[in-house]
Amino acid sequence: MTWPGSPYDPLTARRDRDPMPRSGPTVGAVTHVLVTGGAGFIGTHVVTALHGAGHQVTVVDAGHPGAHRAPLPDTVEGAPLRRIDLRDQAAVAGVLAGVDVVVHQAAMVGLGVDLDDLPEYVGCNDLGTAVLLTEMARAGIHRLVLASSMVVYGEGAYTCPRHGPARPGPRTVADLAAGRFEPPCAVCGTPLEPGLVDEQAPLDPRSVYAATKVAQEHLTAAWSRQTGGTVVALRYHNVYGPGMPRDTPYSGVAAIFRSALEAGRAPRVFEDGGQRRDFVHVRDVAAANLAALNATGTRTGWRAYNIASGRPATIGQMAAELARAAGGPSPVVTGEFRLGDVRHVVAAPARARTELGFRATVDLADGIAEFASAPLRG
Repeated sequence: MTWPGSPYDPLTARRDRDPMPRSGPTVGAVTHVLVTGGAGFIGTHVVTALHGAGHQVTVVDAGHPGAHRAPLPDTVEGAPLRRIDLRDQAAVAGVLAGVDVVVHQAAMVGLGVDLDDLPEYVGCNDLGTAVLLTEMARAGIHRLVLASSMVVYGEGAYTCPRHGPARPGPRTVADLAAGRFEPPCAVCGTPLEPGLVDEQAPLDPRSVYAATKVAQEHLTAAWSRQTGGTVVALRYHNVYGPGMPRDTPYSGVAAIFRSALEAGRAPRVFEDGGQRRDFVHVRDVAAANLAALNATGTRTGWRAYNIASGRPATIGQMAAELARAAGGPSPVVTGEFRLGDVRHVVAAPARARTELGFRATVDLADGIAEFASAPLRG
């Protein structure tokens, strides 16, 4: 069975012929899963979920300092860990024997420090993915779950009250410095109204990290077409939960706020705090990976899914909720901004619910209450 309109090439938006049919394991059967980046924040939870479902799991991780400050462990939830940089072709080839499915979580994330990070982002995220795909094809492995991201959309979906649906351009330094944070209509200049972005939205990366995630999607789509393989690309929205890395230039906003509160400082909220996001708990993300793994056994082609809670909140609301739960100082709205940040990205999660059977279950208030005291990654 193929997905509707599959295989889909996000680079050219063409739908080509169906790939060669192939047999796959029965859904729910024990499979040997290789998890890249499996010692990281999300990867660790994915490994836990896979073990809980009875799968055999092997973990590889490069131990990149952007995600790991402590030495890597020998195992993750009992699964053996091998320290491998995915750019090392021989090492990747040596770990694929007997693997049925690859769950590809490994990546540098976040906006980074500055453009000096650009080669490392491209090397880790894109060259590493290309090497992995090459060796999977040589090993005859046809099933891949890709950790993608909502950053591929750039800004989310918007409507002008006068001119209808609109795609805003990048926000200017002049507007941001003047506190004009809402993207304007290109025709009349009226602030646009945000809506839900679905998987058919154009890809419009606005940071180095985002560009590398789009490239991963393009590479895996090409690999799917050429090999007849199956790719489920999970576009994670703002993931939070136990085990997030402590405050680093590559951390998510929830971890940055949590680190400030631990130190007795007020969370510093950029812009006016009105940026809308969909915060999804890491256990829900792990459950989505299980659902995606099952889908790779019954479908062919390439397909993307928003992995989100479906319950949006503003950055300011999340910071205030976390401060209350932690018993710390209230957030301070600073008016500061970062180029590359987008204003609103809120997902339509219907496709994942309908086609994967995935629905997020952790309420934001409950998840934040847990996260306020949960251990972080050192």
